[in-house]
Amino acid sequence: MLMSGSPAVLMRLVASAHSVAERAGAIVRKVLHSGELGIVEKTGANDLQTLADRLAQQSICASLSRCFPKITIIGEEELPAEEIKEDLIESGHSEEVLQKTCPAEFSRLKEEEIVVWVDPLDGTKEYTEGLLDNVTVLIGIAYGGRAIAGVINQPFYNYQHGAGATLGRTIWGMLGLGAFGFQLQEVPGDRRIITTTRSHSNKLVTDCVDAMEPHEVIRVGGAGNKIIQLIEGKASAYVFASPGCKKWDTCAPEAILHAVGGKLTDVHGNAYRYDANVKHMNSAGVLATLRNHNYYVSRVPQSVLQALKSD
Repeated sequence: MLMSGSPAVLMRLVASAHSVAERAGAIVRKVLHSGELGIVEKTGANDLQTLADRLAQQSICASLSRCFPKITIIGEEELPAEEIKEDLIESGHSEEVLQKTCPAEFSRLKEEEIVVWVDPLDGTKEYTEGLLDNVTVLIGIAYGGRAIAGVINQPFYNYQHGAGATLGRTIWGMLGLGAFGFQLQEVPGDRRIITTTRSHSNKLVTDCVDAMEPHEVIRVGGAGNKIIQLIEGKASAYVFASPGCKKWDTCAPEAILHAVGGKLTDVHGNAYRYDANVKHMNSAGVLATLRNHNYYVSRVPQSVLQALKSD
C-alpha cells in the first residue's frame, strides 16, 4: 500500500516525465549543435527520422520504464531493442509537479492501467530545416482511453534571442488540475485565426480551412506547436482535415488543451481514444480549439466529412 505521505502514481509519473522531457530536449539541442543530424527517410521526404528522434525516444522510454516498469509506453520510432547508454537515462523528477495534489479521480491509478504516448521530436522536418520554434517533445499520459495528462518540451524556445539566451521550456497539464509553464491567452473574440499544416496540405485541408471563414491562416509544423498557439492566444483553431496525425502527436497536447477548457476531436467532433490497442493513425483528421468548438465542427464541409470517416 502507498504510505499516506507518498504521492500518487500519476503525480510521480508526470513529475518524472517533466524531467525526462527536459533531458530529451537537451539531447535534441545537442544533436543539432553537433551538425550531424543522421537523417533517414521513413516513408518519404516528408516523413523523416534523425539521430535526435532516435536518442530522445531511447532516453524517454528507458527512463520512464525504469521507474515505472508496468506502464505501457508507445513511441513513434520503431527502434531495435538495444542496451541504452546510462547517459541517456534521466532519473530526476520535477518538484513543481510533486507539490501539487493529485485530482481525486486519478489518485488511485495503478501503473498497469496507464498508457504513455511518446513523440520524441514532433516537427522533425522543421527541425532539419532550421524552423526550430516548431519543434517539441511530447509525452502524453492516458487512462481509460482518455488523454489525462501531458508534457510538452520546446527545446529551442527563445532561440530567436540569439547567443546567450536560455533555451527551452516545459509546459505540462492534467485534467482537473490545470496547465502550467505558460501564460494562458485567447485570440480576441471576433477574430478567427486558423493554424494548419505546413508540409502536409492538400485540397481537403484547404477546403476545410476556407470553410471556417478565417481572418488569418498560419501554416506551421508540429502538432504540439499548434496546440501551444491555441493556449497562448496566437490561433483560435487548429484544423487538419487529413489522416497523417498519430496518437503520439495528439495525446499530450490534447490533455493540456482539455486541462484549460479547450477541446480536441476529429473533424466530426468525436473524441479520439488512447487505449494501448487502438490504431495509431488519427484517420478522421484533427480539430482543436480553446473556445467555440461547436462552431468549427459545424463549418466542416460535407465533402471533408465523407472523405474522412470516423473510426
